[in-house]
Amino acid sequence: MPTPSLTALPIRRLTPRDLTACADLSEDRGWPREEHKWGLLLSAGTGYGIDAPDGGLVSACVVTEYGPHGRPTLGAIGMVLVAERHARQGIGRRLMRHVVSLMGTTPLTLHATPHGRPLYEELGFKTTGRAEMVRGRFTPDETAPDVVTRAATAEDLTAILRLDEEVFGADRTQVIARLPAFTDQLRVAEDDGRIIGYAAAWPNMDTQVVGPLIARDTKTAKALLASLAARTDRPLRTDIDVRHEELLEWVKARGLEPVAFNAVMTYGITELPGDWRRRFTPLTVAAG
Repeated sequence: MPTPSLTALPIRRLTPRDLTACADLSEDRGWPREEHKWGLLLSAGTGYGIDAPDGGLVSACVVTEYGPHGRPTLGAIGMVLVAERHARQGIGRRLMRHVVSLMGTTPLTLHATPHGRPLYEELGFKTTGRAEMVRGRFTPDETAPDVVTRAATAEDLTAILRLDEEVFGADRTQVIARLPAFTDQLRVAEDDGRIIGYAAAWPNMDTQVVGPLIARDTKTAKALLASLAARTDRPLRTDIDVRHEELLEWVKARGLEPVAFNAVMTYGITELPGDWRRRFTPLTVAAG
């Protein structure tokens, strides 16, 4: 039988059972397998993919919806991948057009690499910000922080969800409620018994990714990040909104080095909702 045209292959919903195939696709493109992250995204979000006639996936991506169930107010697109042997044949464009069409009038956001940005611009996405990835071993500050941080407890989840929605600008319950199981660390900052920030660190290959990081101010963000770093022997990696210049200068002075810049892009809105001044890092660039 003749091999079907790639443009005729159906696009289907992915499920957690596709985790290995998604990790294989990541590896095919020279990315880390990131099975831990794929597991979160496929359970909290909706994956879309195209099966290859010879096995595996031709292409995949994940959309994480935020807001009321069935009536999302924001969708984050991530992990857009095309197998190397099928690259530059319009597959990624076709999958993205499909996802954008399915999302209808729901505003969308994504983090774009320089390589992927032209495709997203062609589809109507606009660059509205930038994030800088930094990585390295954190050298602690000699001065004791004057912000109180502690490990989060189950009783903190309601307050964390309330703060997160206020700062992010949309309800992320289906993702944030998974953080206790997904992360190695989940910590909160307090002022007079009130939670004023929270941050998580989760395993990704040989690093600990810091995110999300939400805090009342830069001083609180520093205290949270330092508290996470003090409790791991792995290098840290995180993506910081470039408008947070003070935090970026501080982490670089503490040993984290610049790795790359991503464009923060939106579709259907001119800027992201919420309060960027208190939103320092995403959970992951794949989910906002």
